[in-house]
Amino acid sequence: MSGIILNEDELLIKEYSKMLTDMILLCFTLGLSLMFWIISIITNSYSGTGYPVSAWRWLFSVLLPLTLTLRAVKKRSLDYTGALGAMVVGVILTVANWSFLSALFAFFITSSKLTKWKGDIKKRLDSEYKEGGQRNWIQVLCNGGIPTELALLYMIEVGSGEIPVDFGKQYSASWICLSLLGALSCSAGDTWASEVGPVLSQTKPRLITTWKEVPTGTNGGVTPVGLVASFLGGLTVGASYFISQILFVSDLHLAVPQWPVIVYGGVAGLLGSGLDSLLGAEMQYSGYDESTGKVVNYESKTTKRICGKPILDNNAVNLFSSLLIALFLPGLAWGVWPRL
Repeated sequence: MSGIILNEDELLIKEYSKMLTDMILLCFTLGLSLMFWIISIITNSYSGTGYPVSAWRWLFSVLLPLTLTLRAVKKRSLDYTGALGAMVVGVILTVANWSFLSALFAFFITSSKLTKWKGDIKKRLDSEYKEGGQRNWIQVLCNGGIPTELALLYMIEVGSGEIPVDFGKQYSASWICLSLLGALSCSAGDTWASEVGPVLSQTKPRLITTWKEVPTGTNGGVTPVGLVASFLGGLTVGASYFISQILFVSDLHLAVPQWPVIVYGGVAGLLGSGLDSLLGAEMQYSGYDESTGKVVNYESKTTKRICGKPILDNNAVNLFSSLLIALFLPGLAWGVWPRL
């Protein structure tokens, strides 16, 4: 009987502890969002930009990313350094434009799910596979650093809020929006291709530079399944951006059609994945380790070179490919974008 009472007391203490933790977290969030709001008001009064951010938006911009990152840590999608980096990225993108957050959310959730999907198969194929697929701050920075910079540029250009992509009315802001969407779609496309292609493909990958068959896991290797997956990954991010435009842009009926952002996301995912493979084939070392029977990214006595040079690692390749997509793809889109 005393054991039952003790267990009930322990459960009660845990419930009170959780309640106290939630209250502290809520107070911290309220205080942090209030501080950001005061800073934005003071900055606006001195700079005269005319783009103050409301207290409610600051609260939402801190509370939602904080909730998502804590959940990601609990699900082991992020380690603690990755959670801190994701928190910074999430706050800035949410303050800038809710469509940015929607695109980031689509990329992160789908990529995290796919990274854990069929982990037993990937563990046999990938020498660097990590259980749970936890992302650290470096991976968060390489995938979210460019979108964060673009979100800051967006706030300098038009302030905080949602606008339609319309080159006729908001040329530079529309360019920034497509650059950010392209960077996130590129990251999503590469992740989808890397996580889906090796598992579902019935054929060996081919090296993108020579089109010769290479072992699964080779940097620069592509498969038809992987290419389709990269397009679908970018398409998912673009669709998420489009849905948020419908929900949050008040004057959408006065702008050009926004559905091209879906196609744009798919193209960015496909091209970004291809560019990532091209950089990987040339600037990442891939070798077959006969002692383990796996493709590795380092040279050793038991390793036979397949392709590439040890110049960049996977994180650097991701960063450069998303940067190039963000820089050049909006220019191609501008030539074919609808106009009133």
